[in-house]
Amino acid sequence: MKFKRITVDQNQMGGAPCIRGLRIPAATIVGMISDGMTHQEILEAYPDLEEEDIHESLQLAALALEERELPLLSTP
Repeated sequence: MKFKRITVDQNQMGGAPCIRGLRIPAATIVGMISDGMTHQEILEAYPDLEEEDIHESLQLAALALEERELPLLSTP
């Protein structure tokens, strides 16, 4: 998967994936969604963001989960 809106710069935000070179980490957007914020609330909180930035942040998170083994508790 190729990302057009996610950038990584070792001199910015410690190299964390950010939105279009802005100092807004993709993880921040994913965290806001997991906290129950709507896309509209996120866009209001960060006026420089666009709807597609949110979608790519979620795609990045999904890809990151696919590539890792997570220590999940098994149920009996």
